[in-house]
This record gives sequence, C-alpha cells and structure tokens, in this order.
Amino acid sequence: MNGAKQDVRKEILALLETNARMAAQEIADRLAIPVETVEQLVLEMETDRTILGYHTLIREEDAPEDRQVRAIIEVSVQPERDGGFDRVALRISRFPEVHTVYLVSGQSDLRIEVSGASMREVAGFVASKLAPINGVKSTATHFLLKKYKEAGVVLEEEEDYERLKIVP
Repeated sequence: MNGAKQDVRKEILALLETNARMAAQEIADRLAIPVETVEQLVLEMETDRTILGYHTLIREEDAPEDRQVRAIIEVSVQPERDGGFDRVALRISRFPEVHTVYLVSGQSDLRIEVSGASMREVAGFVASKLAPINGVKSTATHFLLKKYKEAGVVLEEEEDYERLKIVP
C-alpha cells in the first residue's frame, strides 16, 4: 500500500474515531477527496479488520438493565509456558459479561471490565466463572460508582460558576 493511500486511511480513521456516524460525503469534503474513495477505503478497512466495529456511548442511567452495574476486575494470572497470558485472557474475553480485557503492568496482570444487572450478578460471575479458570491466581473487584469521561467524551457538563457581584 502506497504512503499516500495509507495517509488518507489514517485521516479517515481519525475522523471516524471522533464521530463514527460521520457521513462519507462529509469525510470526503473535509479531506477534499471523492466520496467514492472514502466509501471504498472504509469498506477495505472493515474487510481487513482495521475497523473492527462501531460503538455508541450511552448515558449510564439509560443503559440496558442487564448492564446497570459495572466493575473493573484486576486478575493475577499464572502465565503458561508457551502461551504466556494470552490463553487465559482470550478465554476470559469470551464471556458475554466481559466488555474489555487488558494485559497491564503492575501488581495484577489483567484488567477486565464487566457488567451485570446487579452487584450480586457481577460477584456471581467472579466466583463461578472467572476465579475457577485454570491459571487465575487471584481477583480484586472494583465496582464503578460514577463515570466522568469515556472514550474521550466528558459525560457531564460542568456547571457554570459565577461569583456574586458585590455592589457598594
């Protein structure tokens, strides 16, 4: 792939990352390229899995009821001889309760985000599905209480603060 085409792909990705619903025509206008080129490159990137999907950010209070409670779980893993952390991480990622799985540095090895309808459901997931996995040494669950920013978007607007005017 030539450098110019790669540059255009990166510019398209940057625009879609900020607004996945941006129309091909708007992308074409912003980049001063034909709309057919945008459509073709987006299709190529979907086909070659550069673009893996599109995500909608939803206010927590409007989230589906089965996702009302979210938690970050730190997992310590016994690495496997030929697979390292990969096999355990991939196995964990297959559970429908799991939204993200990261290999991280620090005291834990994996950091996963899960959701459920209640704290009891999330705790049940940890006890019955996650902890018994071969290679999982320990877990630490942190329930999310409030989210302020996600995917680069500030979720609450700051209230305007205006000092009281003192008139003599």
